[in-house]
Amino acid sequence: MSNPERIPQPERGLKGGPDVGPRNVALDRQNPDLLAPPATDRGTLPNLKFSMSMAHTRIEDGGWTREVTQRELPIATELAGVDMSLDPGAYRELHWHKQSEWAYVLSGSCRIGAVDQEGRNFLEDVEKGDLWFFPRGVPHHIQALDEGVEFLLVFDDGAFSENATFMMSDFFAHTPRSVIAKNFGWTPEQLDRLPEREKYIFSGQVPPPLERDQVVSPTGDVPRTFKHRMLAQEPEYFNGGKARVVDQTNFSAADSICAALVEIDPGGLRELHWHPTDDEWQYYISGQGRMGVFASSGENGTFNYQAGDVGYVPFAYGHYVENTGSEPLVFLEMFRNPKFEDISLSQWMANTPAQVSADTLNLPRGVVESIPKTKARITA
Repeated sequence: MSNPERIPQPERGLKGGPDVGPRNVALDRQNPDLLAPPATDRGTLPNLKFSMSMAHTRIEDGGWTREVTQRELPIATELAGVDMSLDPGAYRELHWHKQSEWAYVLSGSCRIGAVDQEGRNFLEDVEKGDLWFFPRGVPHHIQALDEGVEFLLVFDDGAFSENATFMMSDFFAHTPRSVIAKNFGWTPEQLDRLPEREKYIFSGQVPPPLERDQVVSPTGDVPRTFKHRMLAQEPEYFNGGKARVVDQTNFSAADSICAALVEIDPGGLRELHWHPTDDEWQYYISGQGRMGVFASSGENGTFNYQAGDVGYVPFAYGHYVENTGSEPLVFLEMFRNPKFEDISLSQWMANTPAQVSADTLNLPRGVVESIPKTKARITA
């Protein structure tokens, strides 16, 4: 067993040597496979990791937010993520985006509401393990319930920034009051307290029970719910853990983003695989692990992850995720696609004539024939 007090060094066997500093030992401990990469690593891959803890935090009256976008993680061109927390009763104000919004509740609970282009409305409470999806352009709001809330937001554009959304208060502040009065039939006196700038996140009172907050729209409710209970969904079990996949097959509203919630047991492995259609954006919820990424042409890199880290895998890169800790490794893997798709290396080999794989890898044919023909996803 490794000694946690030992200062890690850039050494592998007889190669390398000590680093006497200056250095950041805490970061070296978090990234042992960057300090002393496995012998199988070769070349220099783009950075595939950025921690939310290293992102700028915007602090407001009622909560805070921070984000990892293409600005922080340049390789992440397809998706961007936001970590947001609201105090009890606080609002993420009425707003809309050019991008679709997918969200996962990390802790606490909140009320979410939206109105679509037909005036059909949606209002629901969500709690830890639930997710929501709002299509691009659909206006919505979030309000924390009595325990407050923290949630992850993911948008289908790597260049997205939470600081550049369309907000109701900002819209009103930049519209002549005469136009506002004419639009709504209000008097100038009724507009005396309009905000002069965006409110974004602001304090409020905990809302009443859901049934008392409902508004009956003459055009009815949205035809497809924007809420899905991901953690309550029955997982698919494997020898080394379990996974829950949410895409349009079980959450029809999510027409541009899909995800898997993966839990890997200690010592387990998210099997060698790749995704044939899209880049993968990851968010690590708990535990610690490492990911090896094969980029073709002999290029390979290994990265370490822990709670709060964002990982990224470009389209078609082969990779695995291994639990290197003593507790389950829990993370989300997400894609800018309505359908979840992955290709298993073992399933490919098992469904190809055994002699072909055996000749390619210099293996006995019987070894190849022992590979199960079904996808494993997670192995012990």
